Amino acid sequence: IRETFGSAFGFMTAFVALFAGFSAPIAAALKSLVRYMTHFFPALADDPTLFNLVHINDLIAILIGWTVVVIHLRGTKVGLGFNDFITLAKVLGIIAIIIAAVATAKGEITHLSYIAPMYDNLGFADKMAAFATSLIFVTFCYLGWNGAAYMAAEMNEPQRDLPRSLLLGTGLVTILYLCLNAVYFYAVGVDGLSGVVEVGLVSSRALFGDGGVTLVTLLICVSILASASAMTAVGPRVYYAFGKDFTQLGFLARTGKTTGAPGAALVLQGIVTTAIIVSGRVDQILQYTGFTLTLFSSLAVLCVIVLRIRKPDMPRPFKTWGYPFTPLLYLGVSLWTMTWAVRGRPLESALALLTVVAGGVTFYVLSRRTAKT
Repeated sequence: IRETFGSAFGFMTAFVALFAGFSAPIAAALKSLVRYMTHFFPALADDPTLFNLVHINDLIAILIGWTVVVIHLRGTKVGLGFNDFITLAKVLGIIAIIIAAVATAKGEITHLSYIAPMYDNLGFADKMAAFATSLIFVTFCYLGWNGAAYMAAEMNEPQRDLPRSLLLGTGLVTILYLCLNAVYFYAVGVDGLSGVVEVGLVSSRALFGDGGVTLVTLLICVSILASASAMTAVGPRVYYAFGKDFTQLGFLARTGKTTGAPGAALVLQGIVTTAIIVSGRVDQILQYTGFTLTLFSSLAVLCVIVLRIRKPDMPRPFKTWGYPFTPLLYLGVSLWTMTWAVRGRPLESALALLTVVAGGVTFYVLSRRTAKT
């Protein structure tokens, strides 16, 4: 984006990554994790407050978040080792849930074709807004599809390994996501899942009873924690490049002499995550995140087309399959989604655009200071 549209847009991209790209998804994951923990700690189900100032559930989410930050501060090897272990447990756990759901056969296959009565009562515009809003939430589940790209500098053969990582990672997530959601609908149907954050808890109780729900809830908690840990690890690599590009933010590019961990970047991300945790509900955070990242991923895809026209002789070590149809399709769907999402969730969409503006203002202020010095 910086290469195509200039330093200001590059700055805003990294600025948005800090807030919506990583900190907000981590916050949403941690808040969801605490919601699932209410199964083990029923007193948290009522979302109690401390001195009527802050929700105890939010404090627990913040504590877990900083625990993960501390783990990654111990060093790249320790942090990534922890992340690999917990991610493996996550994948195996999801596979176990899918197999167990099929084995019990306690759900209703008709749930998969059932349409909620309220759908027929919606007008065309409301259906489009609802669909676009839902698509934002679905997109959130795939936000890590490009995560391997942030690790390219640490790959021995990125031209070979990066495409494999992207295809394998996205393909595996797609299969697990579709199968797991089929299990949820198979268990209780759309009416039972509407407006529910802890859908895994509700579905597992219907399929496995009170005995199996504890194990399933534990597996889901591990899965959510793995997601939070992965984003905690990847985010600072973006801020590291951020600090390299902009001298006034050079502290973000500093790493520990013995650990190799980007300490300042990790701490900054932890602070922003903490602020977002106390700022709103899970669905609001997800909508804000999805809209913002859809906007900037669209800009990144647009760069492929612009640079092909502007710099036809530029070296291109990676191919864009199906060009120009694949990027145009992505841009078309993204534009449609954002247009209708604004109508369906105007507040969250406005906050997303406000974040972009804040990034532009910050760039302007820092640029003026640099010019004066």
